[in-house]
Amino acid sequence: MLGALAIGGAAASLIASSLIGAHSTQVWPIGDVPPPSFTVGLVSVNGSGCPAGTAAVAVSPDDTAFTVSYSSYLAQTGGGAAPTDFRKNCQLDVRVNAPQGLTYAIAEADYRGYAYLASGASAQERANYYFQGESQTSSATHSFSGPMDDDWQASDVTGIASLVYAPCGETRNLNINTQLNVTAGSSDPSSTSFMTMDSTDGSLTTIYHLDWATCPTS
Repeated sequence: MLGALAIGGAAASLIASSLIGAHSTQVWPIGDVPPPSFTVGLVSVNGSGCPAGTAAVAVSPDDTAFTVSYSSYLAQTGGGAAPTDFRKNCQLDVRVNAPQGLTYAIAEADYRGYAYLASGASAQERANYYFQGESQTSSATHSFSGPMDDDWQASDVTGIASLVYAPCGETRNLNINTQLNVTAGSSDPSSTSFMTMDSTDGSLTTIYHLDWATCPTS
């Protein structure tokens, strides 16, 4: 478990409207006014794509988002790959301590990595977002096709009407479950295809942009 990190700024929004309905709670956007400083910490990390010690949370330089860095997140198929290597996932349990009277949602998540896909092979990056104890989820999938030998980047963007905010007055951890899948398809079985959440320096920073809103006073 990592200690909480101080952060401040206009950060937060990809998961929100259905939670508002579920709790009969109204929230009001605060526009471009930055909220007071807040803290974010990585409570737990589980999954085949993020073994212990290979993922960490940090604060963006402009204090508008938090980032998650990976150093060992790779899915592959074909060649000498193990049968279970075609799918890798990482479940992040993140705690964002919002200032009193404010709540947040994730508005955008940016992912990037590298992919080598033989002709006929394909890959997917998928992310699912939800708050602890809630059934409402927001998810997005991005697909890639071979032949490909290049960096990849994907962004999950949620419109205002679809935002899911954390319940006001409660501390609920944010769960982010990402997944990489690589399918051999019609490619040569002896050829290895792979996809990583991993930049050229050996680590990937996934950025989660937040959107703040005020909670009702009564």
